[in-house]
Amino acid sequence: MDRKVLIVDDEKNIVDIIAFNLKKEGYQVITASDGEEGVRKTFEENPDLILLDIMMPKMDGYEACRKIREKKHTPIIMLTARAEEVDKVLGLEMGADDYVTKPFGVRELMARVKANLRKVAALQEAAGMAASDEKASPYGKLSLNLDRYEVKKDGKTIDLTLREFELLKFLAQQKGQVFSRETLLEKVWGYEYFGDVRTVDVTVRRLREKIEDDPGKPAYILTKRGVGYYFDCD
Repeated sequence: MDRKVLIVDDEKNIVDIIAFNLKKEGYQVITASDGEEGVRKTFEENPDLILLDIMMPKMDGYEACRKIREKKHTPIIMLTARAEEVDKVLGLEMGADDYVTKPFGVRELMARVKANLRKVAALQEAAGMAASDEKASPYGKLSLNLDRYEVKKDGKTIDLTLREFELLKFLAQQKGQVFSRETLLEKVWGYEYFGDVRTVDVTVRRLREKIEDDPGKPAYILTKRGVGYYFDCD
């Protein structure tokens, strides 16, 4: 089955270029010209991935992302003409998985689309597998079922995005090993990343808020000053 991509952008020339290249790669394409329509089509069409512009009429991309994240974990790549660091970070804080700054190269965008959809395929395959508590690995109060993409803390399921789970899984499987932000971008994001390392910092912060008893004094995802991050559960 062809993967379905929703493009939410009010610039028709941008939409046309992206749609043409996505179709050439074999993807189904849906479009929306404002944030409200984008949110509505997300729930009506159930796309596998969303390309979401920030500056749009009726509802901007930040608010659209927030509303989508209330109910769905669909990968979201933000399309932004803004170069300021705070704008990029805000998109990630709203739950976006990635961002691309306009003007962007088509090759770069297609690489990101493919990488994110590979993650979706892995998640869907895992969701179709039979439940197996034996495959859940304990890490202190946390329990990770790598086949079902499920994380529990004290027996209660924690709601993680796909990217958050992938980061936690990667670090937990190599407990105690310190990874630089650049390495995590390469290994977890799954392609040659064109953005900056703040993407990792934001994802770590969001993850800590969900799995740590005290995010300010983390017990699982720790920082090695000047080097990077590592996982521990002692």
